[in-house]
Amino acid sequence: MSSSHLPATSESLDLASEAKTPSEAINILYQVLDNPASSSEALRVKEQAITKISELLRDENRGEDLRGLLTTLRPFFALIPKAKTAKIVRGIIDSVAKIPNSTDLQISLCKEMVEWTRAEKRTFLRQRVEARLAALLMDSKEYSEALTLLSGLVKEVRRLDDKLLLVDIDLLESKLHFSLRNLPKAKAALTAARTAANAIYVPPAQQGTIDLQSGILHAEEKDYKTAYSYFFEAFEAFNALDDPRAVYSLKYMLLCKIMVNQADDVAGIISSKALKFLGPELDAMKAVADAYAKRSLKLFETALQDFKAQLDEDPIVHRHLSSLYDTLLEQNLCRLIEPFSRVEIGHIASLIELPVEHVEKKLSQMILDKKFAGTLDQGVGCLIIFEDPKTDAIFPATLETIQNMGKVVDSLFVRSAKIMA
Repeated sequence: MSSSHLPATSESLDLASEAKTPSEAINILYQVLDNPASSSEALRVKEQAITKISELLRDENRGEDLRGLLTTLRPFFALIPKAKTAKIVRGIIDSVAKIPNSTDLQISLCKEMVEWTRAEKRTFLRQRVEARLAALLMDSKEYSEALTLLSGLVKEVRRLDDKLLLVDIDLLESKLHFSLRNLPKAKAALTAARTAANAIYVPPAQQGTIDLQSGILHAEEKDYKTAYSYFFEAFEAFNALDDPRAVYSLKYMLLCKIMVNQADDVAGIISSKALKFLGPELDAMKAVADAYAKRSLKLFETALQDFKAQLDEDPIVHRHLSSLYDTLLEQNLCRLIEPFSRVEIGHIASLIELPVEHVEKKLSQMILDKKFAGTLDQGVGCLIIFEDPKTDAIFPATLETIQNMGKVVDSLFVRSAKIMA
């Protein structure tokens, strides 16, 4: 940054636009900011210069320089309205967020800005930066710190009755509790977000986020049909806005179809709604749907290996596919052992193409869960299947006769009591 300065005029901005290199343009724009002029026109030009500097530094991946820019601008913030200050600060933080692998920098930057806004008594901006900080802490899996920050923030915002920010915070709290596997609190926070959203106009992107979170919570409760409808609403909202989250909503829609045993519908949904979203996310779900339709564990495991990033590393999909894999494994094992009364575990493992230890563990779990009657003879490595005991029809018939006799006796007792009276 040069010690000299340029006039805060549109000509100076044009000069920066004509610069041959980004570094030269940034230097010119900094010289515009160094100009002490504080007229309304000069302030307007400086705001435009800040926006251009942010974009150039973002494109150059210069996160530390963006952080320095925020510190440099603090005297300038005293000259402009608080609303414009909030817009500029959030814009620079957004620019830092677009730089790859900058999560730690964003967290430290937000903490610095929270301290500054607290010292300057800028409550409106502080609350929004704190909400951003809580989201970053959650992404970094710093759940306890994020929860502590949110619990204080939500009380303060409720007191001020800032509905739009309250929707953001309640949604964030719901996601946080869901990450901590606390489903009742996640649902309660989502209900609070919906209540606040019903009182105001909510932007479509925010409404889509609410629907997406609703779908995730319903899917967690195994209510896949309701979850599908919420994911569909989220997909429609994000698709209209060209939001990248549209593909994830569609992915979860396909997951719901697979989980309710309608894997055959997956190809139709992809061809009708998702031609512009074709890619690894949808290919992964298509591979899982094909494996499930064919009841093939081998294809299922191949899909999990080929699309590890899309399936295993997505916590929502991974949780449901684990349940689906167990169901598929049980169905296959029941089908294989059906013809036998005594069979070697190694033979079953070779038929199903899985390790013997894995098959033995699953069979013992199924016996304990009473999925079939049998026992494991581990000495010889055999599974012994018992015949299902046949229920004798005479016992239910006898119980029914006794019940009818009881009714007859009760009826006679009532009649005799009337005659005696």
